[in-house]
Amino acid sequence: MNTDDSRTRIQRLAARALGEARGLVNRAGFDVTRNRFRHRFVHALRAHGIDTVLDIGANTGQFGRALRQAGFAGRIHSVEPLAEAGVALRARAARDGNWTVQRAAVSDEPGVLTMNVAGNSVSSSVLPMLERHAAAAPASRYVGVEPVEATTVDRIVADHVLSPAVTLLKIDVQGYESAVLDGAAKTLGEFGAVRTEMSLVPLYQGQALLTDLVSRLDQHGFELWFVDPGFVEPNTRRLLQLDGVFFRRAP
Repeated sequence: MNTDDSRTRIQRLAARALGEARGLVNRAGFDVTRNRFRHRFVHALRAHGIDTVLDIGANTGQFGRALRQAGFAGRIHSVEPLAEAGVALRARAARDGNWTVQRAAVSDEPGVLTMNVAGNSVSSSVLPMLERHAAAAPASRYVGVEPVEATTVDRIVADHVLSPAVTLLKIDVQGYESAVLDGAAKTLGEFGAVRTEMSLVPLYQGQALLTDLVSRLDQHGFELWFVDPGFVEPNTRRLLQLDGVFFRRAP
C-alpha cells in the first residue's frame, strides 16, 4: 500500500470513528452534530408525524431546499410576496413535484399590502425597519416598495387542502408574525407544529417580541422545543433574532 492509499484509509477510519462518537453522544442527550437541521429539526418533524410544510415568507426557497437536503420528502407549499424572489423560488420548486408555490403576502385579512423591499431581499417586511436593524445589517436597508395581494393562513389551508394536524406552519415575515397568526384564527390551534422567527429586541416598528409570541403560542397549545440562533449584532455580539420550533403539547 502506497503512502497516499494509507493516508486515505486513515482519514476514512477517523471520519467513521468521529461519526460513531457523535452518534453516541447525541443518543446520550448532548447535541454536538454539525447538521442540527437534519438531525434535530427534521428528525423531530418525523417523530411528530409532520409530512407537510406551509412555508410562509419563502424568499427564494432556502428553507425548502434545506428541508430537501435534510431528507424531508413531504409536501411543501411556499408563499412569497416579492416578485423577484418568487422567480427564483418557482425555478427551484419546478424541479420538485411535491413543492408548490404561491405569490402572496400573508396577513390578518385578504387585501393588498405594500411590501418594503430590502436590499438583501430576506429582510423585506410590511413593517417599517428600525435603525438598529439597518445599522447592524446595512445591506438590509429598504430600496423600494412593492404592492402585493394578501391572503391569510386560514384561506391558504382551505384553498390548498392542507391538513393542519400534520403540517408545520413556518413563519419568516420579519416582524409581521402577529398579523400572520391573527389570520390563522380558525386553524392555528390545529397545526401540529410551528417554526417562527422571533426578535429579542425591536427591529421593526410595531412588531411583537419573543416573549409575546411564546406566550401566544402557549395559549394555543404549543410548547417550545428548541431554538436556532439567527441574526447577531456585529458590534455587541448580541443575539437579535432566532427561530423557535414549537410542537403541540401532549394531552
